[in-house]
Amino acid sequence: MVQADTTYRALISDLNKYYVRNQRGEMVPFSTLVSYKASEAPPLITHFNIFRSAEVDGSTPPGYSTGEGIDALRATAEKTLPHGYTYEFSGLSYEEIKAGSATIYIFIFSITFVFLFLAALYESWSVPLTVLLPVPISAFGAILMLTCLPRLTNNVYAQIGLITLIGLCAKDAILIVEFAKVRVDRGEELIQSTLEAVKLRLRPIIMTTMAFILGVMPLAFATGAGAVARNTIGFTVIGGMLAASTLSILIVPVLFVIITRLSYGKKELDYLQSHHEELMEREKKIEQQKIDPELEYEMTHNL
Repeated sequence: MVQADTTYRALISDLNKYYVRNQRGEMVPFSTLVSYKASEAPPLITHFNIFRSAEVDGSTPPGYSTGEGIDALRATAEKTLPHGYTYEFSGLSYEEIKAGSATIYIFIFSITFVFLFLAALYESWSVPLTVLLPVPISAFGAILMLTCLPRLTNNVYAQIGLITLIGLCAKDAILIVEFAKVRVDRGEELIQSTLEAVKLRLRPIIMTTMAFILGVMPLAFATGAGAVARNTIGFTVIGGMLAASTLSILIVPVLFVIITRLSYGKKELDYLQSHHEELMEREKKIEQQKIDPELEYEMTHNL
């Protein structure tokens, strides 16, 4: 390790001033042992996956998503890089590409889980199917909202909002389907039961939807550090809820009628309608056999 003060190593010709000792113990000029010449080299050599590499940093302009920026960078690299050169992504870009293929599996898993949960709850496959079919409508409303706001992109926060909309959209459909199914099981006419369910559940749907939209308003109009992330979630949920509350009210009843006719069959529906009075009397007997609330409280208190 040859060391010297700053004044003695300012120029490359200063190597002529250095002396080293030979085998005889004599001091010889260092320039007699080495030669030098001027050349160009990078001040810092970086490596990626063992290979020498050059790092490129960039950002997307307003109105474009990070995914579009990655696709543009790929297209540019494939056209401009000479033979023998390749490219790789690292950091957040690598994580986004890696997670991009997993997004579709997350949505499939979420919808499957909700479907199985509802099937176990209602002991029927027709109810969860009717409830989940309008989910794409809410997703369409969320994507339309993001499209109308160029400053927001379809990023991971928008995907969180889309997954949230699965449960919120199912909530509105359940309010209609559950009430209509009870009426059909009693033996009432299918279309009449569905229309009555829509009339009676319209106000709760509007009230719960407006309450939730007002609840996410602080996210949609947030400011300061990290505001874009909160804005993305807020507007995604608002767009999805508006679409689910306006279009789903029209589509859910139609889906319920079609799927109920397919699942029950004409014979079973006719049987339920023909035994309507018998089913109503049976339901009244079951209600009469229930314990009075005051008596139940006394029994519980005594126990």
